Amino acid sequence: MTGQTITVIGGTGAQGGGVVDALLASGRFTVRVVSRNPASKLAAALEKRGVEVVKGDLLEPSSLRAAFDGAYGAFVVTNFWDPTQMPRETEIGIAAVKEARAAGVQHVIWSTLPDAEKLSGGRLKLPHFTGKARVDAAVEASRFPRHTFVQAPFYFQNFLGLLAPQPLPNGGRGWAVPMDPAARVIHAGDVNDLGRAVASAFAAGDKHPNGSYLAVCGGVYSWNDFVSTLNAQGHDLQVQQVPADVYDTFFPGAAEIRETFQYFEQCTYFGPKSESRIAAANALYPAGFIDFSDWAQRNLAPAYAKS
Repeated sequence: MTGQTITVIGGTGAQGGGVVDALLASGRFTVRVVSRNPASKLAAALEKRGVEVVKGDLLEPSSLRAAFDGAYGAFVVTNFWDPTQMPRETEIGIAAVKEARAAGVQHVIWSTLPDAEKLSGGRLKLPHFTGKARVDAAVEASRFPRHTFVQAPFYFQNFLGLLAPQPLPNGGRGWAVPMDPAARVIHAGDVNDLGRAVASAFAAGDKHPNGSYLAVCGGVYSWNDFVSTLNAQGHDLQVQQVPADVYDTFFPGAAEIRETFQYFEQCTYFGPKSESRIAAANALYPAGFIDFSDWAQRNLAPAYAKS
């Protein structure tokens, strides 16, 4: 690998892993990944691909300075669902950004989401959205020579994990959701496409506007859209709307997910500025991001056939 060094926070996770893949595929950058455990199997696998793996921990911001040292760019993402980060996500994100600036990083890309609490007039808190949004101001105030915001979509990969089809009360299989299944408000996409947008932003440099927001997705969907697409591909699935109080009893943490769906219905996933931000991402990556039908054909046919 040759070229400028990009430091990737979360390079062994979903977003960061896609960023690493895209940076390596471009052939334009030296890639450095920050890991709590550089001796792990995941870290070893990255090293075999030519990635430099260095020790660092978002929970100890001073440990990140060496990871950022000498890097042209940095991709920074926090993980709300990590219980060690959950209560401190905004604090952790701001601290990481400050360390990147102090180390001389020239272009930071911060993975953020809309401020759902503000957009919903305070009715919906959604800390896994709002906690990231509150870091945005710190990124701007740090006055990096260049900064970019990237917004990840509702992952198609959710259908392989937490949102895999479940048995329904009527005997069918599919999803029970606390929102109107006909509401086309979910900006969804392949998490790996976020990596392609990030790599394109680093490569573009000053050819794209400083401070841009890039909303990455393959389309905007309803639950009915997801189901009809899958059934057209040979599945037999359904979606049912359930009352919010019923949904809250389904599993631990269901209330947080229920509020997320309610936010989608009220504001859409990417919020009121979605069109311009999606257009900005598409302009940077003209090859285009995969839509749900193509992704499902590649990924869900074999997986769902076994379930």
